[in-house]
Amino acid sequence: MRSWALVTGATAGIGESFTRLLAANNYNVVLVARDLPRLHERAAGLQSAYGVETVVLQADLSSDAGCAFIEKYIADNEIDVLINNAGFGINKAFTVSALDAEQNLLDVLVRTPMRLMHVALPGMKARDNGIIINVSSVAGFMAGGTYSASKSYLTVLSESLHTELAGTKVIISALCPGFTRTEFHQRGRMSMKGLPAFMWLNADKLVAKAWSDALKGKAISVPGWQYKLLTFVMSIAPRPMVRKIGMSLRVKQRR
Repeated sequence: MRSWALVTGATAGIGESFTRLLAANNYNVVLVARDLPRLHERAAGLQSAYGVETVVLQADLSSDAGCAFIEKYIADNEIDVLINNAGFGINKAFTVSALDAEQNLLDVLVRTPMRLMHVALPGMKARDNGIIINVSSVAGFMAGGTYSASKSYLTVLSESLHTELAGTKVIISALCPGFTRTEFHQRGRMSMKGLPAFMWLNADKLVAKAWSDALKGKAISVPGWQYKLLTFVMSIAPRPMVRKIGMSLRVKQRR
């Protein structure tokens, strides 16, 4: 009997890569996203390629109703793997962005993964089995606006829960990728011109690394030598320099 995994933001990019990795590892998959036709397309592809069962849940995770819908599903069903991946970015400075957009970002990147974990963890602890991977970002180590702040929250909460659950077989890990070839930047209308080719990561490769690191019990997974180096430098660099780097990247993305 296969276990079940739930992936938010499951139709594209890192989330879609996770659905295929999990199906290849013999998990049935619950796919969560807003785009219903695309959800059905992805679900059918997993069933055909891997012979797994799938469930499609259409939800806008920026809304209270959408978040509550997924919370209830997790509470009512045995979920052994939770991938908190849904997210987006804002291509405007905080002082000129729309407040609704900032609130939606906070809800999707902070509120939703916190609530889904809070609902999923009691069952995982009772079964003494479970894996949660929170898709954070190397941006969380910088100081680059609301997105960085939100990812910092997710990374630190993951670390905290990893420590809290160290005596159990429940695994919590934060995946902190750098720039990855997905639809993320196009959807956020972010300019990525001039970024060197070696800074781009492949979604399938980083997801495989994240899964391997989680199974090894690592609290944080930073795929790619270039981002391991970057996060190390930021950990020892003076904070004024870290702030300057973070804001410099944000300004370049808005061009």
